[in-house]
Amino acid sequence: MAKTSLMVKASRAPKFKVRAYNRCPLCGRPRAFFRRFRMCRLCLRDLARRGHIPGLIKASW
Repeated sequence: MAKTSLMVKASRAPKFKVRAYNRCPLCGRPRAFFRRFRMCRLCLRDLARRGHIPGLIKASW
C-alpha cells in the first residue's frame, strides 16, 4: 500500500505539467499502470479474476 501523502500529492494539479504521473486509485501503486483501465496491473488482475471488469478474461491454458 502506498503512502496516503503520496496518493494525495499525485491527485493534485502539479506546478508544471511534466511533473504529473499516474497512480492506481485503488492501491496507489505508481508503476505498472494501465491507462486504458486507470489502474495498476495487480488491481486489474484481481478484478478481472473476480469478473468485475466486463469483457476482460484472465487467460489460462
